[in-house]
Amino acid sequence: MSPRKVAWAIVKTIFGVVIAAVIMMLVYRFALEAHDFGYRIFAEEPVSPEPGLTMSVAIVEGKSSMDIGKILEEKGLIRDAYLFYLQEFFSSYHKQLKPGIYELNTAMTPEEMMAVMATSASGSEEEEEEISGNSETSVELLEGADTANSEENSESGEAAAE
Repeated sequence: MSPRKVAWAIVKTIFGVVIAAVIMMLVYRFALEAHDFGYRIFAEEPVSPEPGLTMSVAIVEGKSSMDIGKILEEKGLIRDAYLFYLQEFFSSYHKQLKPGIYELNTAMTPEEMMAVMATSASGSEEEEEEISGNSETSVELLEGADTANSEENSESGEAAAE
């Protein structure tokens, strides 16, 4: 075998080992990134520690979970809108987020934010109409209850004094 062929075989071997090492490093790095991303889907930490910063977020009718994620990311409540989309998809709140105005905190996890957005729709027009339409009646009922309570208290005070 000529020295030239030996040198060429050594170079090819070294080049093959380097290429294999680079591929293994890339696969390892990709596996770590994929694991971290998958872990964050189910165990994402809040953006900031307690007490955090509270913000009002308005969600309108027809917004998808990806759109909601983009809104939350713009406000600084979550780190990644796509991650929020996947969290919502795999959560028990899938397709249950309702439109409304919500008070969300940077110390809340995405799961806690979804719980708030799935259970109530504070600030919706229907609730505002109910509140404004019944406000006079509820004030009258409260005043009547206070009067009745004060009369009962004065009677019980007189009975206790005797």
